[in-house]
Amino acid sequence: MTKEQETMLNRINQYAEKVMPDIDPQKTPISTQLENLKPIMETIAAEQGRGVEDIFIEYMDLASEFSVKKAQEFKEDYLDFDLSSGESPFSSH
Repeated sequence: MTKEQETMLNRINQYAEKVMPDIDPQKTPISTQLENLKPIMETIAAEQGRGVEDIFIEYMDLASEFSVKKAQEFKEDYLDFDLSSGESPFSSH
């Protein structure tokens, strides 16, 4: 992810937190979420001379990439233990 892409992702995510602070993304239809994000995506599209559809696609790709990265970091940070020992990192010794 380039610095510009990271900036765009952060900008859209900050906007989302402002306009949809209490939604549950798992229960709120994507169409509703996108309708709420449309103003910031239109602004970015105009600034970059691109179509809103292009911004949407790039945002979805970047959000997916970011999610995978965070999941991998979580796995490395919290689940990095030797399963072959038979010991759980969550059991008390």
